[in-house]
Amino acid sequence: MRRLATVFILMLAASNLAAQTEQKAPEYGWNNTLVAGLNVTQVSLQNWVQGGENTLAWTLAANGKSLYTQESYVWTNTLKVMYGQTKIGSKQFEKTDDELFFESILAYNVGWKVNPFFAFTARTQLAPGFKMLKDANGVDVRTQTSAFFDPGYLMQSAGFTYAPSEQFATRLGVAVKETFSSEYARFGYTGDPAKTTRVQTGIESGTSIKVPIMENMMYTSQLNMFSAFDKLDVWDVRWDNSITAKVNTYINVSLNVLVVHEIAQTRRTQMKQVLALGLSYTIF
Repeated sequence: MRRLATVFILMLAASNLAAQTEQKAPEYGWNNTLVAGLNVTQVSLQNWVQGGENTLAWTLAANGKSLYTQESYVWTNTLKVMYGQTKIGSKQFEKTDDELFFESILAYNVGWKVNPFFAFTARTQLAPGFKMLKDANGVDVRTQTSAFFDPGYLMQSAGFTYAPSEQFATRLGVAVKETFSSEYARFGYTGDPAKTTRVQTGIESGTSIKVPIMENMMYTSQLNMFSAFDKLDVWDVRWDNSITAKVNTYINVSLNVLVVHEIAQTRRTQMKQVLALGLSYTIF
């Protein structure tokens, strides 16, 4: 609960900053953006007496947003795709980053401070994932731990949303969450790891902020939480934070921190940090 309280405090502080940003009049119709980026790191050693190994790492990322605005409703679609690999020495390439996240939200304007919404979320990875695990004899064995849509997550929710500006939006509602896996997911506290599908109903919350820090620097954050009705003391948390600084038209520096807490995967809080300098191109 302390971690959740800290998250709410940080998001509230950021939302106050966002609320200070000048609001623009809504532009009706479609507003679409798609930004793709490539980050590459390469180290080549020859007769290097200090030690080390040749290294090649790359990450491809794409972030898209499609917004359709009308006087009576707003339809928001968000897509995030990331995939990266690293090769050390003579070893084969290993996956270091892999995520596919899609969210679609339809919010109706009924003239209240909060408006009803319907949302759909999908999340999975693109390629098989591997991890070095010890076998019965204590020997490290490269073992597959995931595949495309294994596990995969779908969620449908409905409730009320509050979006005072383009920089801040939050929602709360009831949801149905489906987890799919034919082989690799661990359904944790369900008590039946042999099941290939798990369906839960519960409470869902989503909060997003977009705050300009400087003229060429932006902070974005997306917090999604879910708790099943029969386990309200257990929350699935996905908190995605990014700071992006634009060096020029095509080069930027980015820091991404993704925090995941889902005991069906592990009881430990997972964290991934990526600091990158690379190429970025706005397709449209």
